[in-house]
Amino acid sequence: MDFSLTDDQRLIRDTVRHFMDAEVRPSIRARDKEEKFAAEELRKLGELGCCGMLVPEAWGGAGADTISYTLMLEEVARVDAAMAVALSVTNSLATWAMFKYGTEAQREKYLRRLARGEILGAFCLTEPQAGSDAAGIGTSAVRQGSCYRLNGTKSWVTNGGVSGLYVVFAKTDPSAGARGVTAFLVEPSFPGFRVARYEDKMGLRTSRSAELAFTDCEVPEANRLGEEGQGLKIALELLDGGRVGIAAQAVGIAQGALEASVAHAKQRRAFGKTIGDFQAIQWMLADMQTEIEAARAMVQNAAWLRDTGSARVGPQASRAKLFAGEMVNRVVYKAVQIHGSQGYSRESDVERMYRDARVITIYEGTSEIQRMVIARDLLSGA
Repeated sequence: MDFSLTDDQRLIRDTVRHFMDAEVRPSIRARDKEEKFAAEELRKLGELGCCGMLVPEAWGGAGADTISYTLMLEEVARVDAAMAVALSVTNSLATWAMFKYGTEAQREKYLRRLARGEILGAFCLTEPQAGSDAAGIGTSAVRQGSCYRLNGTKSWVTNGGVSGLYVVFAKTDPSAGARGVTAFLVEPSFPGFRVARYEDKMGLRTSRSAELAFTDCEVPEANRLGEEGQGLKIALELLDGGRVGIAAQAVGIAQGALEASVAHAKQRRAFGKTIGDFQAIQWMLADMQTEIEAARAMVQNAAWLRDTGSARVGPQASRAKLFAGEMVNRVVYKAVQIHGSQGYSRESDVERMYRDARVITIYEGTSEIQRMVIARDLLSGA
């Protein structure tokens, strides 16, 4: 379904699709088993402009619109969801943070490197005791002269240990609650920064998810992002864009599962005919495609709202992530069912997709949090 896409958007989609099929697909099963991070492949995607898609060309980005960005993520996730989440976090939660809130000096120092894919970005909000309740973080930042000292722990940091820049949220005024959170730009070379451990995950096995420890981590005042107390506002705004990206990732995983299921249904034979000739399989495929197209439309609508600067992008991003996240889990379930015992094998792509999809309803705002956002919007009468 691409009748509404521009020539530039189709070019971006087709370029990324060709790269993923030619450069990534042949190695994805082996890398998943080895839990090998796709550093070289991500570097090449960075050269194609996939790490700074929303950033103007003057700052090293692709200068593309948000619809193009979601198309890129969908095509990456169609083959390798772990690479898609690395790109989503770099684009929407790190690179965009720098472009939107960074000072001129901060942009000069970091933005072009991020946008060109020379370094990846990471977003450090979640803590062992603070996930959905972002205002409940315990990491502190105390000003001492011309720097801040950060102390605390961040968990489930995507791109943790492989990033060149971390957007870290800490409390500069614990008595102010949500208004006491401030954002900082932390380099892994800063004294007091340490990767404590890597998560042993169910899915997205080739994506790095780390727990980070900050022990009197020295962050120059020049590396504060925005003003003191502005951190939670920055985080929530960035998460609106992040949720659009994660919803696109969900559509990509589902599309990959559908394509694998259609191919299998045409090839696999039972009782003297292909399994695609059975109504039970046909109905599953029909439901899968219908849900995917509905989710894709919701994602592209949210992307369009973001490009137009609409105040409605937040609730629509939540609707898109909620529906797409729930949808992809239904689709991959059907994909495994269609593949039968082959779908339960580690040699099957849909087995990996089944594992990769599960986290979509959890990270960057659980489905329950999205329902809260949507319901509050409805009840506010906006």
